[in-house]
Amino acid sequence: MARKAAIIGGGVIGGGWAARFLLNGWDVGVFDPDPQAERKIAEVMANARAALPALSDVPMPKEGKLTFHGTIGEAVEGAEYVQESVSERIELKHKVYAQLQQANPGVLIGSSTSGFKASDLQKGSPAPENIIVAHPFNPVYLLPLSEISGSDKNTAATVEKTVEIMKDIGMFPLVIRHEIDAFIGNRFLEAVWREALWMLKDGIATTEEIDEAIRMGFGLRWGQMGLFETYRIAGGEAGMRHFMAQFGPALKWPWTKLMDVPEFNDELVELVSSQSDAQSGKYGIRELERIRDRNLVGFLRSLKERDWGAGKVLKEHDERRAAAFHAEVAKGLDTGAKAEPLVMYQGQVLPGWIDYNGHMTESRYYFCNSETVDNFLRMIGAGMDYVAAGHSYYSAETHIRHLGEAKLGDHIRGELQILSADEKRFRSFVRIMKGEECVATVEQLCLHVDMKAGKTVAAAPEVRARLQAVAKAHAGLPLPEGAGRAVGQKKE
Repeated sequence: MARKAAIIGGGVIGGGWAARFLLNGWDVGVFDPDPQAERKIAEVMANARAALPALSDVPMPKEGKLTFHGTIGEAVEGAEYVQESVSERIELKHKVYAQLQQANPGVLIGSSTSGFKASDLQKGSPAPENIIVAHPFNPVYLLPLSEISGSDKNTAATVEKTVEIMKDIGMFPLVIRHEIDAFIGNRFLEAVWREALWMLKDGIATTEEIDEAIRMGFGLRWGQMGLFETYRIAGGEAGMRHFMAQFGPALKWPWTKLMDVPEFNDELVELVSSQSDAQSGKYGIRELERIRDRNLVGFLRSLKERDWGAGKVLKEHDERRAAAFHAEVAKGLDTGAKAEPLVMYQGQVLPGWIDYNGHMTESRYYFCNSETVDNFLRMIGAGMDYVAAGHSYYSAETHIRHLGEAKLGDHIRGELQILSADEKRFRSFVRIMKGEECVATVEQLCLHVDMKAGKTVAAAPEVRARLQAVAKAHAGLPLPEGAGRAVGQKKE
């Protein structure tokens, strides 16, 4: 049975949380009195469905069930976690918590607040220990950071449960050591925001020029190393101490106006708004969101390939879900394999996969087959631990047929059928599917090899047993159309 989260407040942040939970297999109940809430969340979900799966290299869980409710009580029924994302008015939040705790006593409530401390949120609650800050960054369905901030009324168990839930949906929970207004991220952003407003007001730079300074320079460094690691490198071989000695005196120079705030008036609002319109007004908001998401996917996948920064979080989330998936399928093999092809890969056609014709390029069909077969090998016990012990299955022969077209954003899956198997080899047939359309087939012969001896040998008994269980179950399936065909052979 799927776990359930309740989302109270369905704006940009609440909709992002709903997408994050849903696409990670949770059921979600939403309450928002806005009559446009369903439409707004549907638009956020469309963006999330296009973007989040593109970060995953293992099958996404079955999407949860999304429901909308007319009352807070109905939304929170059966939920083990609530994410509150209502307006930043403390009296409204207190009212919401009272209704939540009356309808579902003991439920864990995380707040998306941008600045209120947990102790502020907990005032007047009969169960303050169950209210905690879980502050995200937009878009919630892509950016992993969730700042977890509690008070002395939150138990260690409450904090740990919040952390576990955040990890389950692929977030990076950063537990803040002491309560502080606006937490870590917003404190930092506020300093940058104030200085940017002064540069605008003083006519030093426009909104576009300030953004260019960030995205063309230090923003790229911050995105993968943060502040202190970046400055450590700036210190050269002598490291951070040299950096501090060289640049430390600048702290006393009157470079910034961080202790002074420009007057917030109509003139400042018009200055910022008009320049922002000139910079980005040619794009609609949904178009800007999609551009942002595609850029973030590319950046995050690059970090994932290097197992670095936010990419490390994505990779670890994949590994946890892959381990659970393979364990479940392996358990099924041990209790009797099903007589049907195995779905061993699910993915999405990414921007880097496209050729000059706008279609998925040939090498990526081989990649999809490789992912499908590799997942199968892990499932039967011939994964990386098996390889490290000196044995592996080597591809000896591969035949691919291109039957259809896959384009950018298409969701594809790899379905594997074992055609034959013995102690030293197996022959697989993979259908690469786009919905119900087969866009390619890949037939492959793999040999089991003792890597040290450099020759084919019998697989380990436990690996052979699982392989034979699948081969036996698949023996009754019809021979796939195209199996055994030579290159260019005409259809009969």
